[in-house]
Amino acid sequence: MTDLIICGASGRMGQRLVHLTADAPDLNLVGATERAGHSDLGRDAGVVAGAGELGVELVDDLGSIEGGDVAIAFTLPEATLADAATCAAAGRPMVVGTTGFSENELATFKQTVATVPCVFAPNFSTAMNVLFRLVEEAARILGDDYDVEVVEAHHRLKVDAPSGSALRLAERAAAGLNRSLPDVVVHGREGVTGERTQKEIGMHALRLGDVAGDHSVFYGALGEFLELRHHATSRDAFARGALRAARFAASAEAGLYDMGDVLGL
Repeated sequence: MTDLIICGASGRMGQRLVHLTADAPDLNLVGATERAGHSDLGRDAGVVAGAGELGVELVDDLGSIEGGDVAIAFTLPEATLADAATCAAAGRPMVVGTTGFSENELATFKQTVATVPCVFAPNFSTAMNVLFRLVEEAARILGDDYDVEVVEAHHRLKVDAPSGSALRLAERAAAGLNRSLPDVVVHGREGVTGERTQKEIGMHALRLGDVAGDHSVFYGALGEFLELRHHATSRDAFARGALRAARFAASAEAGLYDMGDVLGL
């Protein structure tokens, strides 16, 4: 059995992680956290997630939870940085799907978790991680004759844009074309922009309704275009991948990993 702690357990992803952990025969929920002042503190995490009573109370301090083979965090950068420090001090592996880090926050996070196994990825869907590989390969094959545009859509409550997954897709396309993404990325277009340059990679973010996640990469040339797309129909795609990553992290050596390592890509 692998004992898990879910950080942000009342959130949309947190609830699915709790529910799927309860359903898994090889996983055991031993802790669940939420931010200070949250209305669900003190409640049973299983009841909050609709999984039935699990005997795990929601608390606001990860440091108060004893044990736990792996902590999973899909929260906000500030909360994840605090949880990373707690896990590093305890020697506890982590799985982190938090996005929206600033450059300084990201550097601090990576330094903090360097002493423990940590799977850190912008997207934990198995199919999406296959798409990362396909996007780079397609860019390499098609070359500079094809324009590249990335379009992503998420629910209206998402607080960062573009998504971490969209950035990773653009990075992989840029790698396939031997370009540096910061030098060529164009975020949206407005006004008289002039003709599209050959090297630029366009990035566009949509926010609407309850979309769990939709990502497309377009390669266009005169007379044709190719679209590579991943459509998430529910958060379970990401939650199941995160649990797979937790199983990996529980027995891994210290270091920073991504889903490509978990999937053997």
